[in-house]
Amino acid sequence: MRVYVPLTLPGLAEAHRTGQLGDGPSTAYAVTPALREWYLSDDIEELEYAALSRAALASLRLLAADPAAPRRRVVVAVDVADGAASAEPGLGPDPASLGEVRLAGPVRLAKAAAVHVDAEDAEEDVAAAARALEAADKGDDDAQFVVDGAEDHELLWFATQEIPQLIA
Repeated sequence: MRVYVPLTLPGLAEAHRTGQLGDGPSTAYAVTPALREWYLSDDIEELEYAALSRAALASLRLLAADPAAPRRRVVVAVDVADGAASAEPGLGPDPASLGEVRLAGPVRLAKAAAVHVDAEDAEEDVAAAARALEAADKGDDDAQFVVDGAEDHELLWFATQEIPQLIA
């Protein structure tokens, strides 16, 4: 099963240093039954892109909580055994938790298939989105427009061998 783990660049640096993503149970995103129902597609690539997008939003939330982190969203795509990730049965179609899965424990970074990171030219929009996130969560349409502006930037694909250059 492919899961998408939201991080920040400092979080990616820590994962590179320790060789693992997280140190206990953590949240990731994947193609779950609720995501399939919400997205209304059978195309696995579209569904995985939707899960990646959900992880990118979670990365933005991590950035909002860490003002010292560079303003670039980071998502690590990792292949795990089917039993390593589970969807919370009570989440259902809640839009805030679509695609959310729980990883039972740390995942070795060596299992990563790729790393997705914003380009440097996205930093200004990502910074604005991180600042507007709280107001958007409270229903402010103007703030939601700013948050959506970060989604206009596609995350770039990097091979895992490129992690040292990303965190330098």
